[in-house]
Amino acid sequence: MEKEILIFGHRSPDTDSITSSIVMANLEAKLGNNAIACRLGDINKETEYVLNYLGIDAPKLLENVPDGAEVILVDHANVKESISNLDNVIIKKIIDHHQVLLNTSYPLYYRAEPLGSTSTILYKLYKENNIEIDKVIATLMLSAIISDTLLFKSPTCTDEDVKTAKELKNIAGVDIEKYGLEMLKAGTDLSSFTTEQILSLDAKAIDLKSTKAIIAQINTASIPNVMERKLYLEPAMNKIINEKGLDLYMLLITDIVNSNSQVIALGKGAHIVEKAYGVTLENNTALLKGVVSRKKQVVPIMTENAD
Repeated sequence: MEKEILIFGHRSPDTDSITSSIVMANLEAKLGNNAIACRLGDINKETEYVLNYLGIDAPKLLENVPDGAEVILVDHANVKESISNLDNVIIKKIIDHHQVLLNTSYPLYYRAEPLGSTSTILYKLYKENNIEIDKVIATLMLSAIISDTLLFKSPTCTDEDVKTAKELKNIAGVDIEKYGLEMLKAGTDLSSFTTEQILSLDAKAIDLKSTKAIIAQINTASIPNVMERKLYLEPAMNKIINEKGLDLYMLLITDIVNSNSQVIALGKGAHIVEKAYGVTLENNTALLKGVVSRKKQVVPIMTENAD
């Protein structure tokens, strides 16, 4: 029997990561390969909205991946965001739209493009392989593009993302603005999450030169509502800093309505935020006007200004 290929996105999965796993598994199946969509963490409220809208289950949760397993990585190419034994599995393919932060000792299929969403690349792969896109797959891809581009407001959004979304919405049969806003707002409901869960929803370990950091991001329709939890967030952030030996924990609270982010920065590397954005942290926080994209507006400028 053909070996099963495990497909998964990054840890602390977002909508693009989860839907890309499902969409890629469907593509592989149509190409005659034995593949299964998986995930490396719990789904967030936004992704839950998408899956419930379509009436489909979340991908299989991977507790561990056996050495020698065949895998396909979607929405990440970073050792720190993947499984712990990545060096001991066989990476068959990578489909991503981020910076390349891993090496292999063997050749593999690698497709990375500077687009707003992994799903925009996956759409192209369906077209290139003459694979029909059904309503469910179209909705999954459209949801990912909306999520990653914040309904086309993010600076990571490209004309190709917008064009692809318009083509997908014709197949999905949804109103992009109405569906997109409902989906994004669903993702801002943090009422049922503990402080620890909020900090792990979308947290990425990133080395900013010699500064060891975690940059986490949550979306909201009201920054003040989230800041009411600052008293609880800060001790939990300091605990993570101590446990992981971090220099910086940076939490971005992103307003999806007004396209700004309130930042809470803790650790000895917090001064990098002030240097990078020309702000003063008061009680460990500052407003970063116009900043919504961690990939394009945070990681590069923070790295450039890091020690």
